[in-house]
Amino acid sequence: MGRMRENPRYNVISMRISDEEREVLEKIMDETHKTVSDIMREAMEIVKNRLQPALEKAA
Repeated sequence: MGRMRENPRYNVISMRISDEEREVLEKIMDETHKTVSDIMREAMEIVKNRLQPALEKAA
């Protein structure tokens, strides 16, 4: 059995991207030495922070 994780991630999201978008993503991965998942998590955090004031108003 696999090791127990403190913060397990069970949800999988897939998306389609163009060849050009894939090239950009690969360059980002090469420069940052991060996985696609780590890059997407970071991007989601940036968008969340940008939208935070609007999200707080809606609540």
